[in-house]
Amino acid sequence: MFQKSNRFFLAIFAGLLWLSACTSGKKSDQAAEVNATDSLVIAPHPAFSGDSAFQYVAAQVAFGPRIPNTRAHARCADYLYQTLRNFCDTALIQQGLDTTYDGTPLLMKNIIGSFNPSAKNRILLCAHWDTRPFADQDPAEPSALFDGANDGGSGVGVLLQLASMIKNKPLEHIGVDIVFFDAEDWGDPSGAAKNSYCLGSQYWSKNPHIPGYKALYGVLLDMVGGKDALFAWEGNSLGRARELVFRIWNMAGKLGYGRHFINLDRGPIVDDHIYVMGLLGIPMVDIIQYDPNTSSRFASYWHTKSDNMSSVDAATLKAVGSTVTALIYSENAQWKPQ
Repeated sequence: MFQKSNRFFLAIFAGLLWLSACTSGKKSDQAAEVNATDSLVIAPHPAFSGDSAFQYVAAQVAFGPRIPNTRAHARCADYLYQTLRNFCDTALIQQGLDTTYDGTPLLMKNIIGSFNPSAKNRILLCAHWDTRPFADQDPAEPSALFDGANDGGSGVGVLLQLASMIKNKPLEHIGVDIVFFDAEDWGDPSGAAKNSYCLGSQYWSKNPHIPGYKALYGVLLDMVGGKDALFAWEGNSLGRARELVFRIWNMAGKLGYGRHFINLDRGPIVDDHIYVMGLLGIPMVDIIQYDPNTSSRFASYWHTKSDNMSSVDAATLKAVGSTVTALIYSENAQWKPQ
């Protein structure tokens, strides 16, 4: 994706940006709010395997770059659909047509799996599964293809592993929808073209797989596999899902992953979650890698040929996956009839 932290919202998201801006520079208030969730209870939940998540990332990368309109993309779509079909109660591929900023027509495939589809109280879990069609941040070969192991593959790998766990230990009181968004990363590198990124989530948010779809909240995973990766508070998430941000970060700390989930407002980022929030009104938290040592604030291998399996670490996948697992099973426990 383009340098997300440097792009601004369009008119329909002006309110989101204003809300997130209001959270910046209030360190003491934020610390108090984080501490307010210190008494949260983490329900019993299955252990998350970072090694298994790593293998799910490798399986995606083995198809080649998942660029829309390519054979690798089509084959990986079938793999993701069949895998979700094996784990979930229902699964489907939502197809849609769109055109990129450079005039390329795309056949998009959002891949969706659901648990407890009849449950009223639902949690939305998302990641994008496509690969950017050029390594525009690679100084040597900016037009080269790359694997997208971390940027795309890692979030999907975590959610596939979580889906396998939910199948083996079902959630009795809530429903979960897993959505793999397509065409997130074929956007204008200059930032001039409006709404050029996140085409799959824009399409789904305007045409949800269930008419009138609602969820209690959602979590988006983007670039969650880097070795020693840091995850800071994303500004738009603070604006619309503030309490959930602090709950997740506090939960990560209690699980022993505080070195990854740091208490810092990194500012707003344009990512799939803003379209879900803006068009469907579902509060969402974006868990996305933060690197204070690069100009992009993403990893040095972001959008380069170095984003391959060597950029993904099972320990980081476990930290993120364990945190999301604890969140989901704790939510399920809260809805248990008293």
